[in-house]
Amino acid sequence: MRVRPAREEEIQILLKFEQELVEFERPFDSTLKMGKISYYDIRSRINDKDSQVLVAEINDEIVGSGFGDIVKAKPFLKHEHITSLGFFYVKEEYRSIGVNKMILKELIKWSKKRGVSEMKLNVYDKNINAKSVYLKYGFEPNLLEMRLKI
Repeated sequence: MRVRPAREEEIQILLKFEQELVEFERPFDSTLKMGKISYYDIRSRINDKDSQVLVAEINDEIVGSGFGDIVKAKPFLKHEHITSLGFFYVKEEYRSIGVNKMILKELIKWSKKRGVSEMKLNVYDKNINAKSVYLKYGFEPNLLEMRLKI
């Protein structure tokens, strides 16, 4: 397995991953619009110096993705910047073999080189599998967003 920065010419594969991720997460969020929606502007992140979009390859096939954005932390926090993580997706037939772990490892290295010492991500509370993976990688629950339909 090889993890490397995504290239702009791979955008169609990444957009397909994004739609598969949206469909996977629909059962966790009744507020998502129906039809094709987009969470991320992947193309602009590929070319942004404060973003790192990574892909995992096995036998020259792109099988997973993830990104980190270095963003300014809220002024009341101890650190100036954080790496905000997202777009973790692995093709079904390649799950449970450490693809996300390898992507995360590279994003941690990239963040450290940039002087960032804090990472955050969002995960749906009902996505038990993803939560358990992130806990295994050392993430800790921090803030739970709650909603009320009125």
